[in-house]
Amino acid sequence: MSPCPHSIGQEQTLETAHAMMRKWKIRHLPVLNAGRIVGLLSLRDLHLVETLKDVDPSKVSVEDAMSPEPYMIDANADLRAVAIEMAMRKLGSALVVRSGKVVGIFTTTDALRALFELLDAMDPTSARKATSPAREETRS
Repeated sequence: MSPCPHSIGQEQTLETAHAMMRKWKIRHLPVLNAGRIVGLLSLRDLHLVETLKDVDPSKVSVEDAMSPEPYMIDANADLRAVAIEMAMRKLGSALVVRSGKVVGIFTTTDALRALFELLDAMDPTSARKATSPAREETRS
């Protein structure tokens, strides 16, 4: 899971969302309305809407581009169950929540990291140790 210190209000503009994503090097923003989770905005969502004719990112709201009803999981959710659900629904991320508040985002990149760690634990003498996918500054 990547910690999630950033979110955006549904009334904010796509331009603002894009600036936040660039600044913080993230690909997903939980969307809030009065502190309540109402959606998820991904970089893919932004690119899709911004390619539409006559779309002005400084005037279109996040609400118009977000995915409503994001997949949310409890902070103590079973990784196997989450991975199965994400694969079956072809989801790129899940919002991790505790007491109704977003505490992180679990992405396919996080899932691949977990897979690597599992494989590495099964064969600790492997050459994979030299190519361990260390967590970079870029988050999901």
